[in-house]
Amino acid sequence: MTLLHIVTVDEDNPVLRRRAPRVGRVDDSVRRLMDDMMETMIAAPGVGLAAPQVDVSLRVITIRVDNQLLYLANPEIVKFEGEQIGYEGCLSVPGVVGEVKRHQKIVCRALNRHGQEKRIKGDGLLARAIQHEIDHLDGILFTDRLTDPATLRRVDEMDAAEVQQVEGEVAAPA
Repeated sequence: MTLLHIVTVDEDNPVLRRRAPRVGRVDDSVRRLMDDMMETMIAAPGVGLAAPQVDVSLRVITIRVDNQLLYLANPEIVKFEGEQIGYEGCLSVPGVVGEVKRHQKIVCRALNRHGQEKRIKGDGLLARAIQHEIDHLDGILFTDRLTDPATLRRVDEMDAAEVQQVEGEVAAPA
């Protein structure tokens, strides 16, 4: 496996703002991409990673929440309920966090690494991470969804108590 370069907003790469096309078929090249993305995400470290973040315009995401590893192609939310508001960060927007409103519970339909259609039920952090990563596939960054721009904070300007509070609310999706 290979560690991939994570594209950041500072690079002004248009891939972060484009809607990624669907995966036609989950083949060996897509599985290799998924494996490399998972390794890159864990090394970063992050909770999730979308293919556009590694300069690949495809609808592929990887997520790790509570030691559950998800490798998903063509993910789409088919059901949702409730609301949660919490802090998010992003590997493509390093050094900042901000408050974002998301659905509390979701059901996501996607292809797994074997090309089989699966439904994933997510609640809390898993629901937040899936929504965050699907946004990346649509060219949307968490900073586009802030509850209020005033909630955007530089991590290096926060005191230890604030960092601890934010870390308690979010394990930063990518």
